[in-house]
Amino acid sequence: MASRAQSRIGGEDRAPVPHAASGVAARLELGFLTLARWRLLAMHHAARVGHLGGNLSALDAMMLVHHEFLGPQDRFVLSKGHAAGAYYITLWSRGLVSDAELASFHGEGTRLAGHPPARGLPAIRFGTGSLGHGLSLSAGLALAARLQGRPGRVFCLTSDGEWQEGSTFEALIFSAHRRLSNLTILIDHNRLQGFGTTAEVASLDPIGRVLQGFDVEIREADGHDLDAMRRALAPGGDRPVVVVLHTQKGHGVPAIAGRMDSHYLPLTDAQFQEAVTGVQEPQP
Repeated sequence: MASRAQSRIGGEDRAPVPHAASGVAARLELGFLTLARWRLLAMHHAARVGHLGGNLSALDAMMLVHHEFLGPQDRFVLSKGHAAGAYYITLWSRGLVSDAELASFHGEGTRLAGHPPARGLPAIRFGTGSLGHGLSLSAGLALAARLQGRPGRVFCLTSDGEWQEGSTFEALIFSAHRRLSNLTILIDHNRLQGFGTTAEVASLDPIGRVLQGFDVEIREADGHDLDAMRRALAPGGDRPVVVVLHTQKGHGVPAIAGRMDSHYLPLTDAQFQEAVTGVQEPQP
């Protein structure tokens, strides 16, 4: 598997798309998820860009949502915009971004900026460079779909750190009050943010218990266990669903796993070589 991935991450091969980009669901294969992780590492390393920790903690969930849950009527909003790299790789895995465009990541005039830009890629509806905006936007999409009688779900991926912002709680109050049952909120709970652990900066642990008081359905899952996430992402009842994903910052790359500096620092050449030969397989 290592040699296959290494031959692809520096080459011009297109991603092996397990299903058409029309939104027909197909089971996400472990090997394909690992290949996406390798491609993410290569893209960030080539651009000499950091923020890998939060990208790696969110990649498994983003890939699962896009490959198994997101159909033509559904919407996805990446609220934690600094995980843009994982989002671009997920779109690449669906055949919606080419290898050539991945090579432009973080470059001059690129559509693949460090944070997802509005009016960039067709799949990206909102610019989410500032934390705390994505859930409000997602609630608006969910309410609009209901008012227009359209089916489908809205998935919003948030960071745990942005739950320290008042705008996120305002959006949750609105979503619960409107009983937006078509809204699923994912929290990438890796417990690390730019200035330390979430417990040190402004603790909300246990975040599931804190949010339960807002009359939403709380579910929890290992954010690197595909089957656990499949169960947690099933449609809910008559309330918004909040899925707390217990993740690890820098997951799968021993040199940066669980480290706060993975929020900022790019991989060194030695760390990159170690990573592409030793990325851990996720749980089936």
